[in-house]
Amino acid sequence: TILIGGLAVPLSAQIQARRIAETQRTLNDAREALIGYAMTNTNAAGQPYLPCPNRNGDGKEGLRELNDKCVEPEGYLPWVTLGTAAQDAWGNRLLYSVTEGFAKKNTGLQNTDSGDRQICSASSNTDPPNDCAALKYVAENVPVVILSHGPNGWGAHSIHDTNMAPPPTTNTDEWENTNGDKKFVSRTPSDDFDDLVTWISADQLRGRICPPGGCP
Repeated sequence: TILIGGLAVPLSAQIQARRIAETQRTLNDAREALIGYAMTNTNAAGQPYLPCPNRNGDGKEGLRELNDKCVEPEGYLPWVTLGTAAQDAWGNRLLYSVTEGFAKKNTGLQNTDSGDRQICSASSNTDPPNDCAALKYVAENVPVVILSHGPNGWGAHSIHDTNMAPPPTTNTDEWENTNGDKKFVSRTPSDDFDDLVTWISADQLRGRICPPGGCP
């Protein structure tokens, strides 16, 4: 029965399922690598901080301004700095978006800090703060979002330094994950949505990297 069932599934579907599973593992590895970075990188006061997003494609963490703030809060996952995979299973860079304060080296992670990224179950893609409108939030006030643009690659940047086609503007859910704001959509895949999204909450970060008494 298992053999017959396996033969009934088209080969292309099996390959796609393997790629999705591989990319999900890549996202999980990236998540752990970011937490590991914060565990081993602290400022003079002992406060941990996260890396800046990569912007130029060399895989290293991005530049900081004079006040130690990231020049850009969104870009590619800095895979060289983190020692992670350079791309998803479709050959595209992973998007990495971080709340400014969590990657600001001179202040680092504070005990009361919360993130400013929102994860929605769907989007109307209107001007903030109405992107999610009356729709449900999956997670609120998260500091870190990591995203693969999935099999269709809409809005992605490939490892060959090519910008992939953007999603149709009518596809508001995938468009939300490419418009550079602080809201993202994560939901069950469908014919018009195949992005893979993971995130780290502020409490998860503190629970993993701060001592029992809290971060300095």
